[in-house]
Amino acid sequence: MFWSLFFCLGSCETMKWATCDGNPCSCTILVDNNVKQTLDCTKLIPKCFLMKAEMYRAKKGLHTRAIGGKPVETAFVDNDGIYDPECENDGKFKAKQCNNTEECWCVNSAGVRRTDKGDKNHKCEELVETYWVRIQLTHKPLTTPLNAPNLKAAIADAIHKRYDNFNKDMVEEVQYDPDARLIVVDVKKPMGERKSDLTNMAYYMEKDVKMLPLFKNQDKFEPTVGSQKLEMENILVYYVDEKAPTFTTDRASGGVFDPQTLSLTLVLAACCFTILQVSN
Repeated sequence: MFWSLFFCLGSCETMKWATCDGNPCSCTILVDNNVKQTLDCTKLIPKCFLMKAEMYRAKKGLHTRAIGGKPVETAFVDNDGIYDPECENDGKFKAKQCNNTEECWCVNSAGVRRTDKGDKNHKCEELVETYWVRIQLTHKPLTTPLNAPNLKAAIADAIHKRYDNFNKDMVEEVQYDPDARLIVVDVKKPMGERKSDLTNMAYYMEKDVKMLPLFKNQDKFEPTVGSQKLEMENILVYYVDEKAPTFTTDRASGGVFDPQTLSLTLVLAACCFTILQVSN
């Protein structure tokens, strides 16, 4: 028993704030006063559980990010910011969220608001699935030009290795603007597919780039192209849902796009920037 307990302590590789003890070993994290959430540390922790833990730690004045606070905000943001979510037992977000207030709204499977806000009677019929995430990354300056044709394979391989053996085939397209040091990664799954969760992977990557990694191992997401290691300095995540959001107000600065809006955005971007298409 002594060896089992010794081996268990601090063994949650996918959540650095977890406490692991007991025989058999069990890992938990505090999500409220004296409320522990049991974790499966063989997988990426569901985003809903992570957000609850972050909110609890923030309320208690515990460490949640790197020194310096939030990164510089750009013209587009990925969501309304962190809140204290309601989670299902399996870690999925409940479709209706209220952040412990009288104001409620509906979210997608990434926990991102996709409707206007209402009162406690606000109806959310279903949790709409996110099937496409667009990850926009900026890497730090390089001393020599990047071997762009190998970029897609390097990005897919790094995602696979870093994020719980994520299916690299879902990395559908990678675009690169060398002048802006901008990498655009489209990760998609078939509509209706429910085995893969793109949003957990994207959330872990956001933490890797913006703040401090959630993994016990504090390495970051740094793809290697040939002999060049790419250090990322900025990240922006867009979510595309199986059903378009139902906002009645302007959400041009938000991070939720329906496919038609996203396509239009890409067309407009193509008129303004020279993008180097990266092939397999």
